[in-house]
Amino acid sequence: MSSNTPKDPSEGSSRSATGDRSNQPATLSRYESQKRRDWNTFGQYLKNQRPPVSLAQCNFSHVLEFLRYLDQFGKTKVHILGCVFFGQPDPPAPCTCPLRQAWGSLDALIGRLRAAYEENGGSPENNPFGNGAIRVYLREVKECQAKARGIPYKKKKKRKNQIKASDQEMKASKLQAT
Repeated sequence: MSSNTPKDPSEGSSRSATGDRSNQPATLSRYESQKRRDWNTFGQYLKNQRPPVSLAQCNFSHVLEFLRYLDQFGKTKVHILGCVFFGQPDPPAPCTCPLRQAWGSLDALIGRLRAAYEENGGSPENNPFGNGAIRVYLREVKECQAKARGIPYKKKKKRKNQIKASDQEMKASKLQAT
């Protein structure tokens, strides 16, 4: 039976990282184990919705709700705008600001769930974890947490010696071309 409809999330992946399980040991890598755990957690979250949501009905809004739901279990202090420690990376005293899921954890989670969705029969074109709204949400979380914690997330810039080397390579290639 070869259908494009996703399997029930509680079934887990039908294949291991190396393919057929019949002659492979049952040991999974740390990544594969975490991916399976995350997939099962998301599947349980969908089943617990009223009314329950099947994987075929799941869309990006369910994923966003799941990410917001997970926030309550976070361990990263994110200062609110009115907090005296807002923008300080190492506050000198405790405060009552909420604990949230760290941006990096959410980003990694989405990556694992995106892969698990496709491994469990979902089509890449309909993958709710790859939706643009998820990327926008993650970017907003990243920026918000960076401001609140005083930690800038900036794109890495090339070092001066890397720039000089690439400039020299370009000049050399131009000379060879002439």
